[in-house]
Amino acid sequence: MVIINEETFEERMQFRVSKLSLLLLSTFSLIFLAAMFFISIAYSPLKEFIPGYDSSELRKKAVQNLFITDSLITLYNQNIQYLNAVKAVLNEEVRFQDPEFSSDGLSTEDPEPPTFFSSIPEDSLLRAFVSQQDKYNPDSTNGEIPIETLLLPPAFGPISQEYLPQEEHYAVDIVLEENTPIKAISDGRVIFAEWTAETGYVIILDHNKGILSVYKHNAALSKSQGDIVQGGEVIALAGNTGEYTTGFHLHFELWIEGYPMNPMNFFNFSGE
Repeated sequence: MVIINEETFEERMQFRVSKLSLLLLSTFSLIFLAAMFFISIAYSPLKEFIPGYDSSELRKKAVQNLFITDSLITLYNQNIQYLNAVKAVLNEEVRFQDPEFSSDGLSTEDPEPPTFFSSIPEDSLLRAFVSQQDKYNPDSTNGEIPIETLLLPPAFGPISQEYLPQEEHYAVDIVLEENTPIKAISDGRVIFAEWTAETGYVIILDHNKGILSVYKHNAALSKSQGDIVQGGEVIALAGNTGEYTTGFHLHFELWIEGYPMNPMNFFNFSGE
């Protein structure tokens, strides 16, 4: 192949081309074009236009959705456990850690918690929760007790029926006059505030650390589900509602992690 000047017909350049050189040139050219095409597709946004190929944004959202789904599943399982605990409180169902240990084997002479819940570690958590209260720590040196560590009696009055776990009575019944204010024992959130056929107007508070307080047979409720309450705030009025009522009184229960506690060990309902 000769390159010449059109005007002078002077030879400018000359190449010798063979079939082998053409074949090699064509091969290397195709390889080069294929490599450039692959690089432009694989390492540029052009690959997102290929049908069936997921975009980077779509893959990023898929990973985010995977983490969100996992978190939702965990939250769902926690809510199921929480609702089962609240259901057990409403139905006064006690879950025992030892399958051979049941309320049938309890001694009728000593219904105190050391016998009934001696193997339950959660009891120590509740005792630590009230360890700074005046009635349990009169020698406190700082003189200042945070309000969130106090447990206040819901009402003052004589006890008509004590805490009797062997009779499946996991509460104390406080005799009160009609419409006596019922107060929250500590800061918390209302997780249940409804009418039930058996126990009338019922309100349940969640005080963190798995502690629930239950107030039954009320005449009226002053708080709704989801409300935030402070310790000592009026949440209901004493009444005589429900099929299981025996007069104007407050049926008060204290639970922790699904286990009932004897309120008389933590409150002085006489007011003295």
